[in-house]
Amino acid sequence: MEKLMIAEKPVALFSATAPGAPLVVLNGEDDEGEAIWAAVKAITDADFSLAAIGGLDWDDELTPWPAPGIARGRAFGGGADDWLATLTEAVVPQIIAKLPRPSRWVGLAGYSLAGLFAVYALYRTNAFARIASASGSLWYPGFAAYADENDLRRAPERAYLSVGEREALTKNPALRAVEEVTRRMAARLEAAGALTRFELNPGGHFNDPVGRMAKGIAGLLEA
Repeated sequence: MEKLMIAEKPVALFSATAPGAPLVVLNGEDDEGEAIWAAVKAITDADFSLAAIGGLDWDDELTPWPAPGIARGRAFGGGADDWLATLTEAVVPQIIAKLPRPSRWVGLAGYSLAGLFAVYALYRTNAFARIASASGSLWYPGFAAYADENDLRRAPERAYLSVGEREALTKNPALRAVEEVTRRMAARLEAAGALTRFELNPGGHFNDPVGRMAKGIAGLLEA
């Protein structure tokens, strides 16, 4: 594992050994990359590189437009387009330059708001060939309508979307649509030609985020 600092973000880079092995970019929490890397390796022997990015302002950099927060006194900033530009124009190229061998494809993965960001990115850039959204926050205000009314910039080769079976049972009305919207998004991606997997996981939103994210990434690594 190599520790980098790119665009003022800490990046933990786990490099593949095989020629052409894919690169998965993970927007995540600080220092969770090693746990997710190990969890993926426990599922599959597919060779890949993982770039785990930390230092993110989740409520701002991973949200597509400003919206009221779900916690009192907090709001979502809607800075995803700015972070996506930085990610595709500066961060990913520098990560690729650090790899010992070129990757045959680049994927994007994330949990919760980072899972929302991964799906939203398909509408804004063609930079990512595969995406994984584990318990993605697709309940985000206005996102369901946005997804219905706009075209994908790129239909991914593969897509993995999951949600916890109890996530829609929350007392918070803003979050109750998450399973419905996630299922609709999976159907939309499949109709667009992506090899798509939707998975319903045990528990609520905070159950086993490392394991859920690892399953998502492993799903992207299938041939």
